[in-house]
Amino acid sequence: MLAANSKDHVDCVSRVVRNADRLPQAPVPSLIFDSWRRSMEQHHLDPGSLQGPRILSEPLLKECRERAELFMHIASEEVGQLHHRVRHADYCVMLTDAQGQTIDHRVDTAIRTDCRKAGLYLGTCWSEAEEGTCGVATVLTSKAAVTVHKRDHFRAAFIGLTCSAAPIFDPQGNLLGVMDASALKSPDDRRSQHLVRQMVAQSAQAIENAFFMHSARQHWVLQAHSTPGYVDSQPDLLLAWDQDGRLHALNSKARQALRRRFGQVPAHIGEVFDLDALRAVTDQSAQQLHWLGEPGALHVRVSAPRRKPARPAKAVNNQVDPRVEEHLRLALRVKDRNLPVLVQGETGAGKEVFAHQLHERSARRDGPFVAVNCAAIPENLIESELFGYVAGAFTGASNKGMPGLLLQADGGTLFLDEIGDMPLALQTRLLRVLAEGEVAPLGAAKTRAVDIQVICASHRDLAVLVSEGRFREDLYFRLGCARFCLPPLRERSDKLALINRLLEQEAHSGAISVGIGPAALEVLLGYAWPGNVRQLRHVLAYACAVCDGGTIQLADLPVEVRGEQIEADVEQRVSPERQVVLDALIRHRWKPSPTAQALGISRATLYRRVNQLGIDMPGKHI
Repeated sequence: MLAANSKDHVDCVSRVVRNADRLPQAPVPSLIFDSWRRSMEQHHLDPGSLQGPRILSEPLLKECRERAELFMHIASEEVGQLHHRVRHADYCVMLTDAQGQTIDHRVDTAIRTDCRKAGLYLGTCWSEAEEGTCGVATVLTSKAAVTVHKRDHFRAAFIGLTCSAAPIFDPQGNLLGVMDASALKSPDDRRSQHLVRQMVAQSAQAIENAFFMHSARQHWVLQAHSTPGYVDSQPDLLLAWDQDGRLHALNSKARQALRRRFGQVPAHIGEVFDLDALRAVTDQSAQQLHWLGEPGALHVRVSAPRRKPARPAKAVNNQVDPRVEEHLRLALRVKDRNLPVLVQGETGAGKEVFAHQLHERSARRDGPFVAVNCAAIPENLIESELFGYVAGAFTGASNKGMPGLLLQADGGTLFLDEIGDMPLALQTRLLRVLAEGEVAPLGAAKTRAVDIQVICASHRDLAVLVSEGRFREDLYFRLGCARFCLPPLRERSDKLALINRLLEQEAHSGAISVGIGPAALEVLLGYAWPGNVRQLRHVLAYACAVCDGGTIQLADLPVEVRGEQIEADVEQRVSPERQVVLDALIRHRWKPSPTAQALGISRATLYRRVNQLGIDMPGKHI
C-alpha cells in the first residue's frame, strides 16, 4: 500500500504525462517533463515504485573503478573539496562514470546510513532506463547541469531527495562522468538549490579542465578567460593543437563558443586566431587576443608542448613470456580453422588482450572484433544484446529493431568474456549458432547466416560449473578442445617487456613519454600483482599522471604497490655500488654478459654481486 504522499506523486505524474496536450503548463520544467514521459512511455517504469537503485556487485564495481582509475584520480581532490563546501548542509557528493554508475562518493559518518538506504552510495546505478528521472540520469540524457528537486523525481522512492548534477566531458567532447551533490532533506522551493547547482557545475568544470591539461601535455595549449586574473586559475576556454595547427582537443565551453561564433568546430587553430598573434603570446603572461574575423577579445596564455625527456632508466626488452607466445601460436592454428577458442586465467590476466592479438594475427584481421562481457550485462538484456531483435519483438523494443552483437561480428571475431556467467538458455542458443552458423533475432520468423569466429574467456573453472549444473556440458566440451590458460602476471618472465609496452601505449594515448627510476622499477618487478596485467596498466597510468620530470620515481607509485615497508627497505638498500650495478643492468637490457663487460667483471662476479646487493633480475626465478 502506497503512503499518501507517494500516491499523490503517482497521481500527479500520471495526470501530467497523460494529459500533457490539455494542460496549459506542466508543473515541472520541460527537461523534467520530457524525462517523465520517457520514463513512463519508453522505459515503462512504475512511478509508485519504492525500490532503491540497482547496486553493482563487488566484481563489477571493481571493474568499473579500474576502467576509470585515471579519471577518478584526477577528480578526487575536487570531489573532496566540493564535499567540504556542502557537508555542513548534510549533502553527500557522488561521482559517476558515463553510464551513471557511482565510482566515488563522499559522505559524513552521521548521515552515511541514511544516505545508503536512499541509494546515495558507491556502486549505485542511475540510468534513466532503470531509475527514471533523477539528477544523474537527467544529465546523462541532456548533457547539461540540472537540479532534480524532490517531486521532480519520477519514482516515489526518491521524492524526498534533492539532486544537483553536472556533466564532465573529455577533450574530444565525449561524456566522462557526472558530478552530483544530493541531500535527504531540503526546502520545498527548487530555487533553494541554485547555489549548490552552481558549485557542482564549477567543480565539474574544474575536473574537466584538469583532465584536459593532463591529456594535452604533448600539444600546444591555449587557456583563455574574459578576465586576465582567471586565465591560469579558472580558464573558461581550453584548446589544444599539434605542430601542424590541427585542433585535437577542446573543453566543453570552448566547443560551445566555437560553434556559436563559427557555426561549427574548425579543424585548424588558424581558423580561430591569427597564427602570428598566437606566437607572440607563447609562454608569456596573459595577453589579449582577438578572434579571427569576429568581434571580441580574450585574455589568453599559450603554452608549448612538454618535450619528451630522455629515458635514463628505461630498459628495452621486447621478449614475450614463452608460454603466452606458444599459446598464441597454437590458438592461431585453431582459430584459422574456425574452431571456437576458450581462454582461461585469473581476472585481469589479459584474456581480452590475448583475444585481440589472436584476431589481429588471424585471417579475419580485416573483419570486426566485437567484445562483450557476459557478467556486465543484466540477464534480462543479454539475449537481445547478443541476438538482436526485430521491430515490435517485445514491449519497449525500438521500432527499427536492433542487430545483435552476433550479426555485428559477421565476418570477424566475437569475444565473449566471462562466458561462465551466461544464462543456461542462452548457452543452448550459442551452441546452436556454433553448430549451424545461423542466428535468429528475437521475434524474427527466419534465421540469418553468420560467419563468425567465437573466442570465449572465463576466470571460473568451467568444469566445476558443469558439475554444478550451471554450464552446459556439451558447450564445455565444444569449447574445451581448444583451451588456453594464461599465466598470472606474478609468474610471467616478461614483466619488464610488459611495462615498456604499456608505457608506450600511455605515450600514444596522449600522456607524456616517461622513463622509470631504478627503485620504482625494482618494486614493479618484485610486486605480486594480485590484479595482474590490468592492475599493472592502471598503476602505470596513475604513475604517468602524477610523476614530474619525465621519470617515474618510487613515490609516484600507489601506496598499495610500493608499501611503506618496501619503500623503507629499498631506501636502506640503495648504495652507490648497488646503483652502479643496477644502472648497468638496465642500460644493457638485463643481459648478464654485456653488463659484466661494461662493469669490467666476469659473469660469475656479476651474479655474486647481484645476490649480495639484493637485486631481483627479471625472469631469474621463472
